[in-house]
Amino acid sequence: MSQKEALLKKVKDLEVGFIHLQFTDIMGVMKNVSILTDQLDKALDNEIMFDGSSIDGFVRIEESDMYLWPDLDTFTVFPWTSHPKEARIICDVYKPDGTPFVGCPRNALKSVLKEAEEMGYTMNVGPECEFFLFNTDEQGNPTLNTHDNAGYFDLAPIDLGGSARLDMVNVLTEMGFEIEASHHEVAPGQHEIDFKYADALTTADNIMTFKMAVRIVAQRHGLHATFMPKPRFGINGSGMHINLSLASLDGKNAFYDEADPMQLSATTYAFLAGVIKNARGFAAVTNPTVNSYKRLVPGYEAPVMIAWSASNRSPLIRIPAKRGNSTRIELRNPDPSANPYLALAAILRAGLDGIKNQLTPPDPVMTNLYEMNDEERSLNCIDCLPGSLFEAVQELAKNDVIKGALGPHITEKFMDAALYEWKKYSAYVSQWELDRYLKKF
Repeated sequence: MSQKEALLKKVKDLEVGFIHLQFTDIMGVMKNVSILTDQLDKALDNEIMFDGSSIDGFVRIEESDMYLWPDLDTFTVFPWTSHPKEARIICDVYKPDGTPFVGCPRNALKSVLKEAEEMGYTMNVGPECEFFLFNTDEQGNPTLNTHDNAGYFDLAPIDLGGSARLDMVNVLTEMGFEIEASHHEVAPGQHEIDFKYADALTTADNIMTFKMAVRIVAQRHGLHATFMPKPRFGINGSGMHINLSLASLDGKNAFYDEADPMQLSATTYAFLAGVIKNARGFAAVTNPTVNSYKRLVPGYEAPVMIAWSASNRSPLIRIPAKRGNSTRIELRNPDPSANPYLALAAILRAGLDGIKNQLTPPDPVMTNLYEMNDEERSLNCIDCLPGSLFEAVQELAKNDVIKGALGPHITEKFMDAALYEWKKYSAYVSQWELDRYLKKF
């Protein structure tokens, strides 16, 4: 029995009534085309078409026809549906001539993964996704009022979001996730659920699925889940730390070397150097909103300085203590508003740039970077991440490595969208300005 035949049988046996064919736009927003199951055979033959000109950043109206090519391995039933049951399949976007569409973020990640494979590597990724749960008003609209005043690792009755988080874990488990930990985070109303690492493409799919499931379960509890990086001033923002490692094609961890004083391989050091070299260039991708840069400020546990350390949590990159097959690096600046396909593509290509060119990273930093003054940072050649979305887009514009990861089409559309966002933000008169200047001048 072919994979297609097996899936058609499974859908019938499970009495699934609707299938959601999901894909992701350039800015990381999930889209879908929903079909009845009697159309599934047609969908599995890659015959479902949609108007690409209606999706931000895809194509012009005169070249709008696009086709969805389902990835059958991503089929899953939504646990929150019953009669009829609903399921989803994640799709790649293709052109009518049967070639991958270069504006599809999933295709962009696949392209960089192929580049890594040609160099002898695969990438494994484990994300740490943080989010806030807020109360809603009488109309169901989100407020900024948190449902608790709990802190890091607190539990019920202080952590009133514990029951919602437990339901999220149960739903995610039913959808095939292996949940490793869930807990209350530092800020009131802030939570984290960690799931097991996987290959980069599967992880990107899982991040999109995770955000969808968390928001739906929160809604069923009368709460609003947001992955906005910094929804409230004066408290920690939400990050999406990326734990990653390379494996050789025989499955061995390419970052581990028992003979090295830090038990890190030459590949690790070169990969680190590439990430450090290109960090300013990929910031627009890993931190793609105006609000992202409200999180990347000193004092709230988010990295600002581009450095690395074996234990220190203030630099951009940390090396967790585990070694052997668990040897990995933790990149701490990404936030959950990022498009995971593009973010992982950019990070991977940055590291591959270091390996290709045999780059050497700077020495690790063992002291708290936040306690260093400008002169000390300058002496240690420690640069900073961009301070705004506008600065980040400028850095992306001159970084050929990261533009190569995205491709010309996505780069152009992504930068256009980011600059549009920046211009809108720059022209807006905020409450802070009114409070600051209305009576003063």
